[in-house]
Amino acid sequence: MADAAGGVWRYYALMKVLRTPEARFDDLEDFPFAPHYVDVSDNLRMHYLDEGPRDGPPVLLLHGEPTWSYLYRKMVPPLAAAGFRVVVPDLIGSGKSDKPAKRTDYTYALHEQWLLSCLDSLKLEGITLFGQDWGSLLGLRVAGT
Repeated sequence: MADAAGGVWRYYALMKVLRTPEARFDDLEDFPFAPHYVDVSDNLRMHYLDEGPRDGPPVLLLHGEPTWSYLYRKMVPPLAAAGFRVVVPDLIGSGKSDKPAKRTDYTYALHEQWLLSCLDSLKLEGITLFGQDWGSLLGLRVAGT
């Protein structure tokens, strides 16, 4: 992911990132899920939900703009109860994930890299994808890799 001089990683390390305090999400209605985090670059953390049996067939729910994993709060419990492993990332800039401060840091290509990094770390196979808005576009790109 980095060029010979480490340019991409150096850019991430210099990227100004905002992180919403976890307490801001306390007492959300119908959102009892444990938070999980993965580093998708040197300076950037992505939040995701991971519910249901770890050995269940994975279902990936991808939100669009301007939503986050909260969008799927009513879908997660029945899918998990049916035996699926339900993974719901918050795209970078959304929900509990880190938020780059510069508007120019929000590109389709960067979102794709960040999502791939998250999914690579989870080592999911045989994913069933459900996407909405940007989540659909990103999900289709990721499914093709």
